[in-house]
Amino acid sequence: MAREYNRTDRVADHLREELAQLIQRQMRDPRVEMVNITDVEVSKDLAHAKVFYTVLGKDSAEEARPVTETLNKAAGFLRSQLSKGSTLRTVPALQFRFDASVGRGRFMEDLIERAVESDRNGADEQLEGQVKD
Repeated sequence: MAREYNRTDRVADHLREELAQLIQRQMRDPRVEMVNITDVEVSKDLAHAKVFYTVLGKDSAEEARPVTETLNKAAGFLRSQLSKGSTLRTVPALQFRFDASVGRGRFMEDLIERAVESDRNGADEQLEGQVKD
């Protein structure tokens, strides 16, 4: 049986789309120019939302700390903007967190690529040794 698409999921999707547009269009801070909203987790009572984001060129939470601080300081502004353009009865309190999964994914992709390259070089050396024999 298919999983239900419940209210918290719908609110999370709505918040993700709206926040991405608001950050891009309404915020003038240069630190948040390259921010991408990757996910939103909304509590069951719809009172709180964790907003996960990435920043182009930053792979760790430590590197993105100034962006996290900026977004968390702007959370009240973003929440008020969401309430103006939304039909939600209440807009959840926003808490921004850096999403390190994208950086980990790139790191794992690099490791896999190096392993494949290493295997390819090792196989070429074995073939050269067999041809000489």
